[in-house]
Amino acid sequence: MTGRSPYNRVLLKISGESFSDPGVGGIDGDELRSIAAEICSVAGTGVGLAVVVGGGNMIRGANLARELGIDQSTADYMGMLGTVMNGMALKEAIEHLGQPARLMSAINMPSIAEPFIRKRALRHMEKGRCIILAAGTGNPFFTTDTCASLRATELNCDVVLKATKVDGVYAADPTTNPDAERFDTLTFATAIESRLGVMDLTALSMCMEHDLPVIVFDFKQAGNIRRVVEGEQVGTLIHNTEPATTT
Repeated sequence: MTGRSPYNRVLLKISGESFSDPGVGGIDGDELRSIAAEICSVAGTGVGLAVVVGGGNMIRGANLARELGIDQSTADYMGMLGTVMNGMALKEAIEHLGQPARLMSAINMPSIAEPFIRKRALRHMEKGRCIILAAGTGNPFFTTDTCASLRATELNCDVVLKATKVDGVYAADPTTNPDAERFDTLTFATAIESRLGVMDLTALSMCMEHDLPVIVFDFKQAGNIRRVVEGEQVGTLIHNTEPATTT
């Protein structure tokens, strides 16, 4: 530890869309390298880091079920495989920069990833390895946001960092309403009651129950992930105790 971070262990949630340009699927090399560099910067502080990756750039189970008539369970498993592909690419990019990393999957596929075992994951973090958690919870009907809340709770993380393409939580969609107010802090109760779309309700409820704060921030701003880890006020803090305020 550098002594500068208020956190001992954090979980970073990155959406699948982060790996590609807007409106384009697959993995963009520049985006991948940028994410890897930001993660390596955080790992260099000595803070234990777990990363949950989404798979929306590859496949969205809900869309498949709706558009192609595929059973929801099958479609969700297909989406989980998309997160594994993202996880494989991210692991390689991180290790290329000299930072040890391990890919762990909630679905057993020993040829390409370790199974997620809590004690093993904690040991990797103690050894300074970044762990990348793929395949969600391993169950259909659960989002990767819920996976982030679950894994953060299991791994005794101090905070969930929700990396997005906006600089916090707004009262309305800032892309369609430029006058929408942005929250500096927000309670879980308000976020759930107002259905602000920060995370799905299951994920928010789990964080609220376990008193696990969530910070929503713009990861596209270079250095923001490290700033959040080092305790700077970036984005929107969601927790149990403070009343909501706006800027």
